[in-house]
Amino acid sequence: MKKKKMSLTTKRSITGYVFILPWLAGFLIFYLRSLIMTANFSLSEITVAVGGGYDSKFVGLQNYLYAFRAHGSFKQVLTTSVGNMLIDVPLITFFSLLMAMLLNKKFKGRTLVRAIFFLPVIMNSAAITAAIDMSRQMLAGGLSASSAEMAGAASGVNVMYYVEMFSSLGLPSGVLDYIVAAVARINDIISASGVQIIIFIAALQSIPGSMYEVAKIEGATAYETFWKVTFPMVMPHIITNVVYTVVDNFANSEIVEMAYDTAFTEVNYGLSSAMSLVSTAIVCVILVIVCGFIQKRTFYYN
Repeated sequence: MKKKKMSLTTKRSITGYVFILPWLAGFLIFYLRSLIMTANFSLSEITVAVGGGYDSKFVGLQNYLYAFRAHGSFKQVLTTSVGNMLIDVPLITFFSLLMAMLLNKKFKGRTLVRAIFFLPVIMNSAAITAAIDMSRQMLAGGLSASSAEMAGAASGVNVMYYVEMFSSLGLPSGVLDYIVAAVARINDIISASGVQIIIFIAALQSIPGSMYEVAKIEGATAYETFWKVTFPMVMPHIITNVVYTVVDNFANSEIVEMAYDTAFTEVNYGLSSAMSLVSTAIVCVILVIVCGFIQKRTFYYN
């Protein structure tokens, strides 16, 4: 009796499951227990025992109600962190794609230029962080608090002049505010784009050259080639970069710092767990919505 051969789709599915098996094992062994304990802590009042360990008293949703109703800055910090994420993610993604397209071209000094973008990610040292903080302080010194003036200091141009010019042309104020906020955060955007640039370069190098040759034969312009060939081919990697950028932005956000300080400085593990779960749930919802939106418009080349 002949054995039934597996289809190509089944083989690829098995390959995918084998690929994620190490992550799945690590999640079940290490992370799932911590997640359950965090959920339990968020519904309890935790008291550190004198001789070690802790005592847990069930309080229901009291920690969540306190975080949203009584805490002095939780809602503000949470809103700011989510707002900064919504500003940074599209900018980092498209800036990374632009830089990857430039760095993928052949030109003198390409290795040096790539190193400039990659070194902060590879080294990730305290010296680099201190240098970035020092440059921010120098740029921000003596400036007013308005985002437009901060953006102008960071970019070295008079942003207010361009804001007024585009405003007079009828550009919506919401778009202007987004652009000004983006310019004000240009240092963060550049320093957070290293890994994404690497991923996009790998994506660009995997595009068959025959597709560009066909586009050139058909008389497509560089603009048309980008939107008809390059952009559709890198769409799967855009999803990867969006997920990475959201998680990386969240891990370094102010809300995570607040949850950490609440747990280890104020020794309030219950409230800290509630803050962590709320912010994590919001990030997961954002990821589901954004990835679902991009997934419907993604082209997979086999």
